[in-house]
Amino acid sequence: MPFSNILFDIEQQHHVSFNYLEENIIGLEINPPKKSLSLNEKLKYLTKKTNLSFENLGNTFINIYKNTPNSALVCGYVFSAIDRKPIEDANIKLNDKTQITTDQNGYFEYSKTDKNILLISHLGFVTKRITTPNQNTKNCLQIFLEPEVMELKEIKANAILASGISKGTDGAFEIKPKKFGILPGLIEPDALQAMQQIPGVNSLDESVSSINVRGGTHDQNLFLWNGIRMYQTGHFFGLISVFNPNLAHTISIYKNGSSAFFGESVSSVVDISSTPEKLEKNNFSAGINMINADFNVKYNLSKKSFIEISARKSITDFVETPTYKEYFNKAFQNTTITVFTQNNNVDYKSDKKFGFYDATFKYAQKIGNKDQIILDLITIQDNLEVFQSATAYDIYQSENNRLRQQNYGGNLAWKRNWNAFNTTKINVYNSAYELLGNQNNTIGNQIVIQENTVNNNGINLENHHILTSTFSVSNGYQFNEIGVTNLEQVTNPDFYRKVKDVLRAHAFIVEGKYNDTLSRIYFKAGTRLNYIEKFKKYRLEPRVQFNYGISKNLNLEILGELKSQNSQQTIDLQKDYFGIEKRRWIISNNTTIPIQKSKQVSISLCYKENDWLLDIENFYKKVNGITTSSQGFQNQLEFVRTTGNYEVFGTEILIQKKLNHFLTWMSYTYNDNNYHFANYEYPVFPNNFKLSHTLSLALMYEKSNFKIALGTKWSSGRPKTSLNVSNVDPADPVLFYNRPNDTRLHIFSQVNLSSTYKWEVNAVQYKIGVSILNILNRKNEISEYYRISSLTNAIEEVETFSLQRTPNMSFRVSF
Repeated sequence: MPFSNILFDIEQQHHVSFNYLEENIIGLEINPPKKSLSLNEKLKYLTKKTNLSFENLGNTFINIYKNTPNSALVCGYVFSAIDRKPIEDANIKLNDKTQITTDQNGYFEYSKTDKNILLISHLGFVTKRITTPNQNTKNCLQIFLEPEVMELKEIKANAILASGISKGTDGAFEIKPKKFGILPGLIEPDALQAMQQIPGVNSLDESVSSINVRGGTHDQNLFLWNGIRMYQTGHFFGLISVFNPNLAHTISIYKNGSSAFFGESVSSVVDISSTPEKLEKNNFSAGINMINADFNVKYNLSKKSFIEISARKSITDFVETPTYKEYFNKAFQNTTITVFTQNNNVDYKSDKKFGFYDATFKYAQKIGNKDQIILDLITIQDNLEVFQSATAYDIYQSENNRLRQQNYGGNLAWKRNWNAFNTTKINVYNSAYELLGNQNNTIGNQIVIQENTVNNNGINLENHHILTSTFSVSNGYQFNEIGVTNLEQVTNPDFYRKVKDVLRAHAFIVEGKYNDTLSRIYFKAGTRLNYIEKFKKYRLEPRVQFNYGISKNLNLEILGELKSQNSQQTIDLQKDYFGIEKRRWIISNNTTIPIQKSKQVSISLCYKENDWLLDIENFYKKVNGITTSSQGFQNQLEFVRTTGNYEVFGTEILIQKKLNHFLTWMSYTYNDNNYHFANYEYPVFPNNFKLSHTLSLALMYEKSNFKIALGTKWSSGRPKTSLNVSNVDPADPVLFYNRPNDTRLHIFSQVNLSSTYKWEVNAVQYKIGVSILNILNRKNEISEYYRISSLTNAIEEVETFSLQRTPNMSFRVSF
C-alpha cells in the first residue's frame, strides 16, 4: 500500500496529523500495520520498516524525518579481547529490551535514541555493559569481550589407589573426600590415614602425629587447613586425625616440587581446603563410630553466602568400647602413666578420664560479581587426667597427672577477580598451640609443670595473571611471625625456667606456568626469596615442576625444590609430658639450632593403558641443619647435642589395574637413608626412620553403594641400637652401646579390612561402615630401647608394639 494512504488511515483512526516533506515518502510502499495496534506501536512498526523517524508531539502532531547515516544509526563490531577475532551471534540487548545479534564479521547496527545502554553477551565470554555516546559519531563502536576463564587443574592419572584420589600434572596427589571410595582399614576419608597409602609415606609408630615422608620427621611436613598452619595433627595423641574427614572438599599432598607459595617445611605439604568450588545446596549430616560422634551442617544464607558448622567429640565419657581400649593401650604403653603399675604394688587404684573434641566454623560471602570474603575458625583439644595410687611396702604413693594439647586457628581471606585474567587474594591468619603437662606426686610432695606454646601469625598476598591461553604468572608477598614459649616449673626442689623466642620472616614470590595441552607440555617454575629479620639472612628457594606427555600413554615428570623451615620439634627427655607427647616446638637460633634446609629432585615415568597404571619414581633428598634432639634417639645419642644432616636415595613403584568393579594395586618403596653427624665419633649411620623396603598390596571392590577393601602392608624393621654386654657388671650395670642403629627390629606385617554400604530412603542417605585393623592379630614391634630399672638395678629391654586386632563400626545419616 502506498505510504501516504497508510498515514491517512492512521490520521483518521487516532485523530492525529502528520507533518512531512513529500520527497521523503514519495514512491514508498509497505505492508500496513494492524489496525488493532496502538498509536505508539504503529509508529515503532513504521520506524522498523522504513528509513524514517517519527516525533510524537502530544499525540496530536507527528513530525516525520528522514534518517541520515551519521545521526540516526549506531553501528559496531564485537571482538574477542584475547585474539581480536570477531564474535558471531553475540547477543546485544538494548534498554528498550530490543535484542539484536552480530553477523559473521561481528557487526551490528541499530537506530539511535538519545541514550542507549547495551548488554553484550556470548557463551564463554564475560557479559559487558556499555553506554553509547550522546553525540553523533561517524565511526562504528569496537567492543572487546573478555573470555570467561575457569582454570581447572589438569589430571595426569585418575583413581590412584582408590576412587576420589588422583594425581595432577604438578605432581600433587589430590583427594576429593566426597568422591572417596575405600582403602583397607579406612571407613572414612581421613586425610592423614589415606596419605600413608601413598608410596614413600609411612608412620613407623602408626601415628598420624608421626608421619614420615621420604625419611623425614613429622614436624618437617607442612599441614595447612584453609590457610592455617596446624601444629597439632592428631587426636588420641596421634591415633586419629584432627581434621574432620566429612568436611574437606579438596586435599592436596605434595611430596616434592611444591609451589613457591608454600614455605616453612623441608619435607611434604598437606593442603586441606573445606571451601566448595561452587555454592552447594543446604545439607546436614551426623555420624558416630566406636571412638567419636560428629555432625556437620551447611546453610545458605542467600544466593551469595553460606555458613558451615561442624563438631566432633569422643564418646569415651559415656562408654569404653573395644576400639577405645585398644587405642588407649597403644597410646599409653611404656609411659609414666602405665609404668606406675610395674612396681609390684598392692592395693593399686586408678581413675582415668580421656576425651577430645574439634569444631570448625566457616562463613563465605560473595560481594557483587568480583569479590568474595571467607572466614574460617577451628578449635582442637585433647584432655587426659589420670589419678593413680598404691601402697607398696607400707608406703603410700599417688600421682595426679593431667595432659592437655590444643590448637586454635583463624583465617580471614578476601579474593577479587579484577577481570577474567587477573585475580588477587589476601588472607590474614593465626594459629595458637599449647601442650601442658601437670604432675602431682605424693612422694616428695613434688609438682612438675611443663608447657610448650606456639603463636603463629601471618599475612599472605597472592596475584595471579593469565597472559595467554597457555601462559600465566603469579607473584606475592608473605609475612610470618612465630613465637614459641617453653616453661618448666618444679617444686621440692624448686626450679623455674621460661624461655620465649620470636622470629619474623618475609618472603617474596614469583612463579610462572606454561601449560600447552596440545603439545602435552606442563612447566611450572618459581622462586621464593626468604628474609629472616633476626639473623638478617636471605635465602633463595627455586621450585620446578615439569611434565611431558611423551605419548598418549607415557608421561615423564621431573620435580625439584629447595626449601627451609625455622621451627622444629625436639625431645629434651623421653619422660617429658609423661612420655606420651614428649616433643616440644622450638625455633632456630642460627647456631646450636640451625635453620633446616632441604634440596630434593625426582624423576618419574607414568604409563597408562587399558586400565593399567605403572608409575616409577626415583628421588634424592638431603636435609641439612637437623639436631640429634629432633630425631628421638633412645640410645647413646639421647643426651648428645650436635647438628648434621640426613641423605636419602630411593625408588617408589606403583602398579595398578582396574577391572570392571575391581581395583587392585601394589606399591613398593626402597630407600637408603643415612645420618651424617660430622662431630660425632660415628659420623655416618642409618636414619631412625629408615625403612629399606616397604610393600603394600590391596584389592578393592566397588559396585553401586557397596564397597569392600582388603590390604596388607609389609616393611623391613626400623633400625635399633644393640647393647655391648661383654663388659657389663651386674652389680653396677652401665649401658654400653654398639654402633648406632647397627641392627633392625623384626619385620612389620599387618592385614586390614574395611567395608561400607549406603542406601537412601525419602531423600535421606544412610551409610554404615565396618573395619578391622590387624585382622591376624600380629604382635608387631615398633620400637625397642634399653634402660636400667630403678627397682631391680638391672638392664631391662623396653618394647613398644603396634595396635592389636582393632574393630571399628560407623553409622552416618545425611540429607
